[in-house]
Amino acid sequence: MSTEALDGKIALVTGGGTGIGKGIARIFANNGANVTIAARNMDRLQATADEISAASGTEVTPLSMDVTDEPSVESVFQSVMETHGRLDILVNNSGSVEGDPIETLSSEKWLRVMNTNVTGMFYCTKQAFKIMRPQGGGRIINIGSIAAQRSRHSAAAYTTSKHAVWGLTQSAAIEGRDINISVSALHPGNTMVERRADARSGSGRDEGPEPMMSAENIARTALLMATLPEDVNMLEAIVIPNQQLYIGRG
Repeated sequence: MSTEALDGKIALVTGGGTGIGKGIARIFANNGANVTIAARNMDRLQATADEISAASGTEVTPLSMDVTDEPSVESVFQSVMETHGRLDILVNNSGSVEGDPIETLSSEKWLRVMNTNVTGMFYCTKQAFKIMRPQGGGRIINIGSIAAQRSRHSAAAYTTSKHAVWGLTQSAAIEGRDINISVSALHPGNTMVERRADARSGSGRDEGPEPMMSAENIARTALLMATLPEDVNMLEAIVIPNQQLYIGRG
C-alpha cells in the first residue's frame, strides 16, 4: 500500500497511548495522516506521540481527554478543529475492562465500564457528527469486541457494553449514510496489549493462557476500513486468532 494512503487526512484516535489505539495511530501516521491521540494519561500519550512522530516523520499530537466527561470531549474536538479545521476519521478506541461474577459485580465497576465503553463513545460520536455533517462527510471506526457476539464467564459489564457499541454503531450508520458519514465496528478477538502481556483474560475468570494476535493486525484492518472509497463502508469486521475459541465455543 502506498505510504500516502491517508495523505492529508485528519484523524483522532481515542485511547491512543497504548495497545490497539497506539497501533492504529502508528499505521495511520505511517500512511500520511495527521493524527491526534487522546486519553487520560498525558505522560504515556506524549511518549507515544514522540515515538510515532520520530519513526513516521509525521507529527502526532497528544491531547488529554476523559471520554466519560463531556466537556473534556468537547474541548479535544474543538482543539482539533482550531488546529486543522476539519476531522476526517475518528477511531473510538477508549475502553475499560473489568469483570466479576454478576452477584459480586459492584455498581462502581459496572458504571465505569459502561461510562467509558458506551457513554464515552456516544460523546465522541456526537462531536464527530457535528463536525462531519457541515464538512460533507467523514468516517468513524468503533473498536468493539467479539464479546458483542460471544459472551464469556464473569464479564457481564464488558459484554453488555460491547453489545451496546454494536447497537450505537448501527444507529450512527443509519443516521450518517444520508450525510456521507460512514460508521463501522471493528471487533477484535484476543489481542496482545499491555494489560494482556501474560496472554490471560483481562476481565472475569482466569481460564489460563489463550491464543493471541498482535495489535498490528487490528491496526491493518482499521487502515483498510479507513482507506475504502467514500461511497463504501465495511460495516462490521471480526478479526481473531485462528486458534481462538469463537466459532463453536460452548
